[in-house]
Amino acid sequence: MEQFAALAQRLFPAAAPAARAKAAATLGRSEDLSPELEQLVVRHLGDDLPDFLVSAPKLSEGTMLKVISANDVALGAALARRADLSNNVLGRLFQMNSRKVYRAIATNTAIVPRGPYLSALARSAQMDHQVAWSLAAREDFDAALLAPAFFDLGENDRVKVINAFAQRETPVAPIRRTLEQLSVATGELTRALMKLFSENRRPEVTKLLHQITGLDEVRCGQIAHDTSGAALFVVLRAFGCNATDGLKVLIHATSHDEDRSKALAQFSKLFETVSVDATAFLMSAWRGEVNLLDLTKPEYKPFEIERRRIPPPQTRERNPVVDQAIEALARIGARAS
Repeated sequence: MEQFAALAQRLFPAAAPAARAKAAATLGRSEDLSPELEQLVVRHLGDDLPDFLVSAPKLSEGTMLKVISANDVALGAALARRADLSNNVLGRLFQMNSRKVYRAIATNTAIVPRGPYLSALARSAQMDHQVAWSLAAREDFDAALLAPAFFDLGENDRVKVINAFAQRETPVAPIRRTLEQLSVATGELTRALMKLFSENRRPEVTKLLHQITGLDEVRCGQIAHDTSGAALFVVLRAFGCNATDGLKVLIHATSHDEDRSKALAQFSKLFETVSVDATAFLMSAWRGEVNLLDLTKPEYKPFEIERRRIPPPQTRERNPVVDQAIEALARIGARAS
């Protein structure tokens, strides 16, 4: 092998560029290359190099680090898709501080998001919706850390973020005291929202939300015009709404173009499992007032599913008012279709 490597290193420089690229491609298909031969392939493969960096069965750490040292974003993103990255290589990839590299890392399920890597990915998700989408699709990423990117996510992923706060302790939110003071008027708030939504006066909903939440009008407009209901749920729960009153508002606010009974049943459960304090923290994340990475502290860990004591469906207490609200929406959806 050493003799072959020495011969190749002498012959490659003497060959024409096309011949070097072809020979490098042939050499790159070998399953067991020495670091010297790997670097020979890297130097001469040309446009096919990114594919090689992704698919090569094995690459030495030295070769990877040399590729990264060139500070070529496309090559860094290709390496970031590999499943055999050492901590040293991964750390250097994060140091490239490239959006393309972060996007590749976010989709790489072989990279466990923890420690400084978790922090870096969470911060990247706040600035890049594609990173947020990729992380939301992962089962090993704490979706609560995607709260600042909430409005960049689809409906299912928004609900996933909310659900990440279920049965979970959170740091005290700066907005909590204000919400506690306003909670005495929760009844008036729900009645006002029901009236405005039923009359499709969403611009007025925007103004009302701006007045009571302190969120900017653009964000409040997104909440007012969001027919999925996830963002509105956060506001309602943060103001202390229970399932009975909250679902009445959501029925008027959400789309009637489809059967929403399943979605409302899901929100009904979230009213039970997500606390007022947790949604206040989530809303504070929208306002940029909290450090989401505080949620990685041991005292704020997600509630483990296997430890939850949830009675089987047939034995759980049912709320007849909630059931009637869900059935009413189902009938509305059926008439609209």
